[in-house]
Amino acid sequence: MRKQTGLIFLLFIAFAIYAPAQQWGLYTLYSTQNSNKAYLIDTNNVVYHTWTFANNARTGYTSHLLPDRSILRAVARSGNSFFGGGITGQVQKVAWDGTVEWNFVYSTAQYCAHHDICPMPNGNVLLISYESKTPAEATQAGCTSSMTIWSEKIVEIKPTGPTTGEIVWEWHLWDHLCQNVKPDKDNYVASIIDHPELLNINYATQKDWLHANGIDYNPELDQIVFSSHNLNEFYVIDHSTTTEEAAGHTGGNSGRGGDFLYRWGNPAAYQAQGAKNFNVLHDIHWIKPNCPNAGYFVAFNNNGISNFQSCVDQIAPPYNGYNYSWTPGSAYAPASYALRHNCNGHSYSQSSSQQLPNGNMLVCIAESGLIYELDPAGNTIWSKNAGGIASKAFRYSECYVNGGLTVEVSASEYEICVGEEVQLNAVVTGAANYRCNWSSNPMGFFSNQTNPVVSPSVTTTYIVTALSDDCTATASVTIKVNSIPETPTIEELDGTLVSSSPEGNQWYHEGVKIEGATGQFYLPEEEGWYQVSVTINGCESELSEPYYYVFSGLTLPDEAAGLRIFPNPTNGIVNFDYPDSEFYDATVAVVSSYGKVVEKRKLTPVMDFSNLSSGIYLMKIYTSANRLISRKLSIMK
Repeated sequence: MRKQTGLIFLLFIAFAIYAPAQQWGLYTLYSTQNSNKAYLIDTNNVVYHTWTFANNARTGYTSHLLPDRSILRAVARSGNSFFGGGITGQVQKVAWDGTVEWNFVYSTAQYCAHHDICPMPNGNVLLISYESKTPAEATQAGCTSSMTIWSEKIVEIKPTGPTTGEIVWEWHLWDHLCQNVKPDKDNYVASIIDHPELLNINYATQKDWLHANGIDYNPELDQIVFSSHNLNEFYVIDHSTTTEEAAGHTGGNSGRGGDFLYRWGNPAAYQAQGAKNFNVLHDIHWIKPNCPNAGYFVAFNNNGISNFQSCVDQIAPPYNGYNYSWTPGSAYAPASYALRHNCNGHSYSQSSSQQLPNGNMLVCIAESGLIYELDPAGNTIWSKNAGGIASKAFRYSECYVNGGLTVEVSASEYEICVGEEVQLNAVVTGAANYRCNWSSNPMGFFSNQTNPVVSPSVTTTYIVTALSDDCTATASVTIKVNSIPETPTIEELDGTLVSSSPEGNQWYHEGVKIEGATGQFYLPEEEGWYQVSVTINGCESELSEPYYYVFSGLTLPDEAAGLRIFPNPTNGIVNFDYPDSEFYDATVAVVSSYGKVVEKRKLTPVMDFSNLSSGIYLMKIYTSANRLISRKLSIMK
């Protein structure tokens, strides 16, 4: 992902300069805080779909559209023991038709889900949760104040029933604290700056300490990032650990257990030098792999410009495998953001952004309810007012909403001869706007037409990939190519025309096809120019060179090879006189004028061919001396 970022970004810049600005995707999902509806609208601001929820299950913070067209949403549950901004305590999965498929409560007197949620590829969900610690626990952890602290934990929930879920992984901030004022405590360190992997319990400590608000998961790295409103930092942790490893300092892909792999935004939180980069932080997330600057972090900086204007900042992290480079005694790089968008307004809290594959960005300014899309040049190309506080909004492609993209491919012919053309046809469903890219195996063919015409010289598989925003679908078709047979030649043997090909023949006289004359042998009935072609696997050769046949009648010398045949013409009974002993084990084959063997049996002195129709035949006599003797036979009835 990271190695390709530069190339992707350059391609994106070229696209932005030379291509007109255009919207990405078709549908935007949003729900205003404390409302009982969620809306999916198109880019004409027409409502495409609405979900309606029970009045006791109003929207708490965010909603995500899942691939099965259900939504995963945080619910503002009533009756929680925790109170404050962003408290939820409940999560639901609601089907397209409004059926609540999963209704899970994560709220007790000791803990409570709050703010953001993150759906995972495996169908589980990540929740941010407060975890209440008593004054005694705070003091034991080295806090200089005896106070109740709402610490943070992250849990991965696997749905197990309509209202139940299994915690399959969890991480507790309380396991990764440090302090340098109470040497008698287990988490004592001599220097805070030397341990940025841990959080100083005595930095800006209050009851609602971090007030975490955003969470995202990176499946490529198997890492989690979450953001803190109060400390103005975001933190990366390793999800590849077991729950036991997540409570310690070793294990996982990083080898560092549940300690922070990276933190950024406020170096003072670990006593390092450097600028404070955030002034109220929300919505930390990675830029997805199919977008420009893939792998960057993005955060909504609520007071980033001023107390009257927000911004969206992109940060390029110092990746080092599954870890992040860090120089001891200093702040984590980089010193500042890589890119910044000055928002079209201000929100003192919440809000979000989404980076889109074509370089556009969707921005949601929570308090004003303004949702807008801007192109890479910063031009606003779409906007919508949600009519309330919209914590987050997401853009989805048409194919994602409609169940994915499918492509079916067909061809006008599936088996052809060399030199023939074939019409390929791709039928794409799931999106009105799409493009097709064709390739081939063997390589050599490329096209962006939906229905190209091809003329392969060998058997070839054609592969089409249909693309629409972030959806793709692939199909293929194989065209078998048969070679053209060699052009046959004609020889004459004892008055019979013989093709050089043993199969697939078609004889012609004076350029006219002779119906039924498809054998290797043909006994002409008249003089003239004869030709033959060969068809194998549906492919016909060129016509042979013309051969002029001179018709010489039926009489042949009976003395040839010591053999006499009489009478000839005959009504069917034929006498054979063969004084030579080599004929004793001979075989007689009678061939019709169309080249078909109609009789074949052992030679005897008298043979009855009266079952044959009147006509001219060719008798082939195969002797024991491996000689072939041909005689014309005329049957007249």
